[in-house]
Amino acid sequence: MTPSSLLLATLLLPLVGSVLIALTGGRPNLREAVTLVTAGLLAITVYALLQDVLAGGQPAVTLIEVAPGLPLVLEIEPLGMLFACVASGLWIINSLYSIGYMRGNGEQHQTRFYICFAIAIASTMGIAFAGNMFTLFIFYEILTLSTYPLVAHKGTEDAKRGARVYLGLLIGTSIGFQMVAIIWTWIAAGTLDFTAGGILRDKINPTLLPILLALYMFGIGKAALMPFHRWLPSAMVAPTPVSALLHAVAVVKAGVFTVLKVVIYIFGIDLLAETGASQWLIAVAAFTLLSASLVAMTKDNLKARLAYSTISQLSYIVLGAALATSYGVLGGALHIATHALGKITLFMCAGAIYVAAHKTEISDMDGLGRKMPFTYAAFLIGALSIIGLPPLAGVWSKWYLAMGAVDTGMWIVVAIYMISSLLNVAYLIPIVARGFFRPSAALVPQSVGAAAAPATNGLREAPLLCVLPPCLTALGCVVLFFYADEVIALLRPIVS
Repeated sequence: MTPSSLLLATLLLPLVGSVLIALTGGRPNLREAVTLVTAGLLAITVYALLQDVLAGGQPAVTLIEVAPGLPLVLEIEPLGMLFACVASGLWIINSLYSIGYMRGNGEQHQTRFYICFAIAIASTMGIAFAGNMFTLFIFYEILTLSTYPLVAHKGTEDAKRGARVYLGLLIGTSIGFQMVAIIWTWIAAGTLDFTAGGILRDKINPTLLPILLALYMFGIGKAALMPFHRWLPSAMVAPTPVSALLHAVAVVKAGVFTVLKVVIYIFGIDLLAETGASQWLIAVAAFTLLSASLVAMTKDNLKARLAYSTISQLSYIVLGAALATSYGVLGGALHIATHALGKITLFMCAGAIYVAAHKTEISDMDGLGRKMPFTYAAFLIGALSIIGLPPLAGVWSKWYLAMGAVDTGMWIVVAIYMISSLLNVAYLIPIVARGFFRPSAALVPQSVGAAAAPATNGLREAPLLCVLPPCLTALGCVVLFFYADEVIALLRPIVS
């Protein structure tokens, strides 16, 4: 197949997979086999495109021209290639985990779950490979709509309420702010194409640039900048595989990916650096970064603590982009990958704990690490990567982000990054310490339909498909530490 055909296949494969999942819904084994095969084929397709990009290729395909000069177009550049590799690779692991979690926890409406998941991945591929801001916006909205049923999956009043907040904030910000920014850009620049160096130089009064940037940044609600962050903790009512999708595979990563695309290809980092148009964004991102970490420390519910951790970690990326330096942008882009591996590990471990012990509150998990050593060991590795300790991948993205701040002479930003890392220690490590070193709390009976492994020598791990995936992503945190330079080499052209 030609690179253009492969590019089109990244959209079609998940969509075809969603249809086949619907057709095989009455046969769970076949339905889940279709999910895994589709995820595998998508990953093979994306990594075939990676080889072409590394060889200097830039495949593109126009889907349809909606209006003169306004096409829906797919085009690959290095940042989108990285995002697609992360999303397609983690879909395989998350699909394995979903089988273990959904069956182990006796979840209802599993066919609908897998269908919506596949559509969400298709829209993620559209976002990753969007050739202009119009195309990205269309797939951005499809991603929001396709994940709404996933957030509301349980059908309880809490789930419905959380899903309404999720949908209302994401649609409200994208229509109320982002779409206005896109129309303004189209009128000013006459194009929405992603262009190296940006498209706004000499096209708009420099005094208006901060306003346009604000419309974009607050309009990209998936980046969870305060005060438009409440959708993310509200969405934690969803099953844990959905939380993993939201935090690692697709939704929030689509948000910060869009932030980077806007900064690099719409404004251009040189223009932002020269005009100082992003100075206000540095302050907002820094506030979000620190305050979300402080809120995380107060949460006893494990998923809620991880949700506020994600809000903080997303602002690492936004802050890196706002610095408008090569190091800051590279660090932000690398953090998409390192945070994805670390955070999906933490969420899958949280789900494994729920399946095996039916516990959601950290204060109820004392001594559980001795019963679930593999789960807690994976959690520790993911946590240390999020904190940014070697030999784990998170250290490199934080290093580049700090160097970006040094480049601008903003030592206060360096201090903020360091303080945040200490706060990461404060709200993540006690979870592991309580699990391994405190006296055991009584385990409640397993939930209906749970199928945890039989106790052996006091062990009580979740089913294999709930434990193996976080162990694999924890291993990925180690492997990426040694291969981060290859990722930087892929990304370097975006700041050339």
